[in-house]
Order: sequence, then C-alpha cells, then structure tokens
Amino acid sequence: MSELAIKIRIAERDYPMRVAVDDEERLRLAGRQLSERLREFREQYGIQDKQDLLAMVALATMADSLKVSKEKDGTDAALTERLARLDELLTGAVLAA
Repeated sequence: MSELAIKIRIAERDYPMRVAVDDEERLRLAGRQLSERLREFREQYGIQDKQDLLAMVALATMADSLKVSKEKDGTDAALTERLARLDELLTGAVLAA
C-alpha cells in the first residue's frame, strides 16, 4: 500500500501526516469540514481561544456521531424485524404451495 506525505491545516496549524492513498481525500475533506466548523463556532459564539473552539467542535461532533449511531441502530432493528416477518411470510407461502 502506497503512502503519501500530506499536511492538514487545523486552527491555523499544519499537521504533517503519512496516509494511505485511499485515505487522502477523506482526510482532506475532514480537515476542510473541521476548519469550517471552527469558523462557524468562532462567529456564532465569539470565541477566539483555539483550544476552547477545538473542544466545543469536538463535543458537538461527538454528539452528532452518537445521534447518528443511535438512529442507525433503530433503523437496523426495524429492518431486521421486517426481514424476519418477510421470511415468515415466504416460508408460509412455500409450505402452503
């Protein structure tokens, strides 16, 4: 697997990293989105301290991740239930035939 040396800029700081070629685009996008959220929080809350901004964005991002995870679990459970019911219906139809 080939690696690239890239720099991701976060909060006016460059972070050099070595990443797999397949991961480069995803990491660059994550860096851009993080910078955008930092800017939004700075404008919305008037916070200038970079550590405070990073902490708030980290907290908001984790809360979003937990929400999506919970929603996914609910969707997975509903899908499993529907598939089980469909399996029952198909089994019943095969046995009746």
